[in-house]
Amino acid sequence: MAAIFNLAWIFLKIGFIFFGGGYVLIPLLHRIMVEQYQWLTLREFLDGVALSQLTPGPLAMLATFTGFRAGGFMGGLIATIFIFLPGTVLMLFFANRYEKLRDMELMKAALDGILPAVIGLVASAPIIWAPPRSALPGILSCSSPVF
Repeated sequence: MAAIFNLAWIFLKIGFIFFGGGYVLIPLLHRIMVEQYQWLTLREFLDGVALSQLTPGPLAMLATFTGFRAGGFMGGLIATIFIFLPGTVLMLFFANRYEKLRDMELMKAALDGILPAVIGLVASAPIIWAPPRSALPGILSCSSPVF
């Protein structure tokens, strides 16, 4: 049961920083899922990213895949709910207040501060997409010429 609470807590935190689309999360998800908790191997992570491109809400579905691998059906359900929960709650909260908040200097400054972070995260995503040779056996060690 502690593992399910841990999944919920981790994906709730990820959901709070889920700005700028799924590609922003690749470096963070890689660090958490592959390196820190070892819920996925690098190959499984890359496969999960590839599979998630076939579904609506691309990289967010990687949460379902990881949750399932880490905690079965309940883990997949919890990870999916908790990665979307913060954005949903924040959207509902700000939807009625947007007209009042959009002209506030503090809100403008906050959004201007988020932009460089999002750009940095997107720019770091190719580092994760360039896996070591061990993740793609056979492709880089092909003995026949490509031509």
